[in-house]
Amino acid sequence: MDTETGRLEPLSRADWLILSEAVALLGLARLAVLALPFRWVMRAGGRHMAESSKAVAPSDRAQVERVTWAIDTARLFTPWDSNCLAQTLSGARMLQRRGIASTTYLGVAAADPRGLGPHLSAHAWLRAGEDIILGDGRLDDYVSVASFATGGQAEAE
Repeated sequence: MDTETGRLEPLSRADWLILSEAVALLGLARLAVLALPFRWVMRAGGRHMAESSKAVAPSDRAQVERVTWAIDTARLFTPWDSNCLAQTLSGARMLQRRGIASTTYLGVAAADPRGLGPHLSAHAWLRAGEDIILGDGRLDDYVSVASFATGGQAEAE
C-alpha cells in the first residue's frame, strides 16, 4: 500500500502467481479436510512426530516471507473457510516445493479460550526455522499433541 495515497500498489506477475498457488492449495486442503479421513490428510502433512531443522538458510528467508504473505493474503479472499489447518497444510506444501523444511503442529486446549464453556478446541500452526509463520495467534492456549515435518532432515522427537 502506498502510504501517501492510501491506494493499493499493483501486484507483480510473481505476486499473482504465488497468490494463485496459495488459493489453489487452500482449496485443495479444505476439500481434503472435508472429504477424506483425517489420517489420510495428515499423511501429506509430513513425517509424523518429527521436527524440521530450526535453521533456515539466509537465502531462503525471503521465500518463507513470500509464502507467509501469500497464504495470509489469499485466505482473506477465499469463499470457503481457509482455517488454520488448511493454511498450515498449504504453507507446508508451498515451502516443500521450494526446498524449505517446515513443521506443522496440531494442538488442543481443554477449555475454549474464548470462555464459551468447557469443550475441546483445536488449532494448527506452522514453523519454518525458529519462527511460527502461520497460525501463531493464541498459541499459549494450546498444547502440541502432534507434529509433521516436511523437507530436509526431519528429526524424530
